[in-house]
Amino acid sequence: MSASGGTKAIVAALAANLAIAVAKFVAFLFSGSSSMLAESVHSLADSGNQGLLLLGGKKAQREATPQHPFGYGRERYIYAFLVSIVLFSVGGMFAIYEGYEKIKHPHEIEAWYWPVGVLVFAIIAESFSFRTAIVESNLTRGKLSWTQFVRRAKAPELPVVLLEDLGALIGLILALVGVSLALGTGNGVWDGIGTLCIGILLIAIAIVLAAETKSLLLGEAAGVEDVEKIKGAVVDGDTVTRIIHMRTLHLGPEELLVAAKIAVRHDESATEVAAAINAAETRIREAVPIARVIYLEPDIYNEAAAEAGTNPGKTPGGPVPVDPAGPDGPSAPDSPSAPDSPAESGH
Repeated sequence: MSASGGTKAIVAALAANLAIAVAKFVAFLFSGSSSMLAESVHSLADSGNQGLLLLGGKKAQREATPQHPFGYGRERYIYAFLVSIVLFSVGGMFAIYEGYEKIKHPHEIEAWYWPVGVLVFAIIAESFSFRTAIVESNLTRGKLSWTQFVRRAKAPELPVVLLEDLGALIGLILALVGVSLALGTGNGVWDGIGTLCIGILLIAIAIVLAAETKSLLLGEAAGVEDVEKIKGAVVDGDTVTRIIHMRTLHLGPEELLVAAKIAVRHDESATEVAAAINAAETRIREAVPIARVIYLEPDIYNEAAAEAGTNPGKTPGGPVPVDPAGPDGPSAPDSPSAPDSPAESGH
């Protein structure tokens, strides 16, 4: 996803939510509807969330430093995770509390035309914001379904805005139903039930966002298509004969680290190997432009060692094997002789 596409969707959502938040709060003051209060807080929280996304995008553009040599690209993931926390606490938990209080102490809605009119206006405004997010997402979504797009997107802004806008539209409909039932029956409990449903909806969306951004924060590999492009670019069939093993990691939405041990012919000179590595790096960057940090280590492929498999104790995050022969006994072959490992994708 391009940063400009995400920014356009964020700004559209921010403008809509600020206008809606003010309108909802005015409607609450005139009508006393708890659904309107919950929805006004929801829109205010969404506005703050869009501010967080814009701030994260700005901070992620900082230059790398000796203390952070790979830059600040993951700032965007951190601020997206903060969005899920705000949505859960300020939006969801407040709505559940307000709904519980309204069910426990119901009262009739006054000046019904205020909440109904504002809700209709809010649905129209949110629809325009949601449409902008859909249009921008379609530019990069490709053939992925919407569920796959939310789960696999490496840039968090558009999935966050999409889920926020979807939740806002459903919440507005729930609020309209709750207010309508309260007006039709004269029983304010329905308004509280609508508010309670809004809270449950927001908490569910917050949990989904937290799960997806947590995976990005932990570090995700390149997508399947990019991994295949990288593999095809590395091997030239001449000096570089195969990839022994490879790891990819997103340093940010638009910056990829590639580390691979590659097999070269045993009779090549150091100059020829160095030239082959430089050429492979150039091909990788041409195939996958976001592959900006590349480490290629040459080695001689050993088929017998490769058949023995990898040493999990030397794989990052892998279990430490217990050597029955003791510390001085034989150990498993080192990972450089392992065959290609499957690439991870999605989150």
